[in-house]
Amino acid sequence: MKIGVALPTMAAGYTGPLLREWCSMVDQGPYSSISTGERLTFVNPELISTLSACAALTERVDVLANIVVAGLHRPAMLAKQLATIDVLSEGRLVVGLGVGGRPHDYQAVDAPFRSRHDTVDELAARLRELWAGVPPFEGADPIGPACTQPGGPRLLSGAMGPKGLARAARWADGITGFSVSGDPKEVALAALGARQAWEAASREEEPWLGTGTFCTLGVPDSLGVLQRFAATYLGFLGTEMAEAVAQSLTVATPAELNRVLDGAEEVGIEEFTLVPGTWDPACLEAMTEVVEARV
Repeated sequence: MKIGVALPTMAAGYTGPLLREWCSMVDQGPYSSISTGERLTFVNPELISTLSACAALTERVDVLANIVVAGLHRPAMLAKQLATIDVLSEGRLVVGLGVGGRPHDYQAVDAPFRSRHDTVDELAARLRELWAGVPPFEGADPIGPACTQPGGPRLLSGAMGPKGLARAARWADGITGFSVSGDPKEVALAALGARQAWEAASREEEPWLGTGTFCTLGVPDSLGVLQRFAATYLGFLGTEMAEAVAQSLTVATPAELNRVLDGAEEVGIEEFTLVPGTWDPACLEAMTEVVEARV
């Protein structure tokens, strides 16, 4: 099983020098990908800009958009932005598409939240058309640059529930999921659901399966840092719910991280993404020690 790392963009205080340090450490480490997620009404830097920097600051690892919230983007512009990152990374871009879970992000760009699931399906089809060289409208030139990867980057779905997985099985190359706690039973059920959706859609190949969880190691009061980060990140759920969920997080020791990774590997997860709760490089160093021991 491959292991990737998300940049700590959701932790307050993240800076340009930290971006360069983390990119260097991840690219030189035992990891398979570097990634970032998308939120609009939050402290994090913007996804496309950050991924462009990752493409320039790394040479080896995949650059994973995990995930693009489809309803926040116009297809033609997004196709050009992602094609540019694919070229800058020399074909290392992987794109996850999803609905997100925060109505305020949609409201901020005057986008409809109710039709968000249809938007993902439509965007996936449109991106593939535009990357294949189909002009955005009759008489127009195709949108460039041409992707380094023939047909464009691999498209993954961030769907988690049965309905979303059924829709994803019609267009996605696989699933990039997430488990807040990293519970092996939860990861196993998600993997089973994706495989069943692919089978029901009569897909010949099994879905590529990715997942991840929050993790904080190597810093003082690692568990407290992890849980406080999660409570802030999940604040859109409401204070009471966010605090309750945050208290269930436990991946703050090497033993807990190995337990979670063992469970994911047992059910055939192909790549597991570690999402740190702090930008402190000591956290990445500690995670790297665990991953190197496994590799």
